[in-house]
Amino acid sequence: MGKIRCTIDGNLNDSEFSQPMPWIGVYVAAASAACALGMAMDAFHGLRHRKFWFPCSFFSLNATTLTLLAVATKLSVDLNTSMPHQQDQLTKLSSAALICTVIANFMPSLGLVENKELLMNIMALGIFVITAIVNIGIQLATGVIYVFFKEHIAFMFLMLVLLLLLISSAVTIPTTKHYLDLKYKKKYKLANKECNIMDTCTTEKLKYELMKFWTMAYTSCPHLVGGRLVTCTASVVFCLMSTGIYADAMFRSYILHKSFNFCSGDSEYKWSTTLILVTHTVAIGVGAVAPASRWFRAINFDCPKKANNACKVKLFKVENYWIRILLQWKECPLDFRYCGRHGRKFAHKSKNKLLDLCILVQIMMVSLSKLVQLVSIFSVSQSLIYCRKAIKMLKCNSMVSSLDTGLRSQTSSKPDLSCYALHLEGEEALIDLMMQSNSDLVDHWIGIGEKKQLKHLLRLLEKLKSITWIQRSA
Repeated sequence: MGKIRCTIDGNLNDSEFSQPMPWIGVYVAAASAACALGMAMDAFHGLRHRKFWFPCSFFSLNATTLTLLAVATKLSVDLNTSMPHQQDQLTKLSSAALICTVIANFMPSLGLVENKELLMNIMALGIFVITAIVNIGIQLATGVIYVFFKEHIAFMFLMLVLLLLLISSAVTIPTTKHYLDLKYKKKYKLANKECNIMDTCTTEKLKYELMKFWTMAYTSCPHLVGGRLVTCTASVVFCLMSTGIYADAMFRSYILHKSFNFCSGDSEYKWSTTLILVTHTVAIGVGAVAPASRWFRAINFDCPKKANNACKVKLFKVENYWIRILLQWKECPLDFRYCGRHGRKFAHKSKNKLLDLCILVQIMMVSLSKLVQLVSIFSVSQSLIYCRKAIKMLKCNSMVSSLDTGLRSQTSSKPDLSCYALHLEGEEALIDLMMQSNSDLVDHWIGIGEKKQLKHLLRLLEKLKSITWIQRSA
């Protein structure tokens, strides 16, 4: 039992209560560094293995990452601690920016989680994000946050939109898994029949058969399926918006310091707020790499013009797999045995009204995502036009054309396996991009295999040959 520390007046002496706060700040910075490390490892893994959709191998949606995120953004939900200095207010802002970045990084990992676990993780993240939004609003009202009002309001809006996009993707994932599994089984049977028809077995035919199965496995990869959803593309845009808002606030607070009226004094976290701010900034910068790459891959800026035309035509068309599971829930009756007829009728009507609202929100989020994707395509296409004009002004177009013809000559010799690419409804324009990415990845692994031969396997085979020769001679 600790000693009872009272003042002369009999009140509790709380002068030493804030002494551990700097070390709590170090704990928050350590959690932020862990988040940054996980996202950095995903980025490095994607670059090293040429997986430019950056699968979430180390930083995915699970209980551990949610706990790290909650600890790393503690200052954004701290309602009554005084944060007077410049670093203190920026740390509040960086916590909100980190939440937006992490949500965007969670998107591709939704396909790897089981349905029940996915539901629980989404509920936990939703409770956390709503709590953060409410607490930021309370701090804006009470004056704990007294600068960067517009930035905090923008972050509250972006967090809510990103959460809705994540929920929209999570609702779709079970249907897409089932749909692609059915397509995979059909393509697998077709590939097996073609393989059995072959009379002679050569190296080129074996390579062709291997490429067919690899194409099916590659295009149905849960990471790739989750990353190429239109909601994932939209979430990246909002994530980059949050990164830009935070970078602008950082720039103005340090370069235009006199335009801000920061208060004097130190917070209870003292020197640890600077450490938290640095780790938050690193995590936001590193965490923006993978979403930005997914965005560039998803908007089809290298695809033919038919991709742009497809996006224009199907802007407000919502495919069935987006709302299929909601329609199934609506058709399922409620099993209320202990309610009367009127109670069951009321519950059934309430369920239908709630699901109708969810379907409406889902349609709105998908339409918004397609609109964001279309705007992204137009913006990138305009920038590409300016780049081409600049290249022509520098008289480098001959070099570019020679490189293009060389690449076309290399790719033309490769077999056309687009019929084995598994895709969802409305993703026909992505087939060319997926096949190009698949071809680059296969060439990369073939090159590694040629450079690093399996020496130990060859030695084992030689030993097995010698053993079988001894057995035969005996």
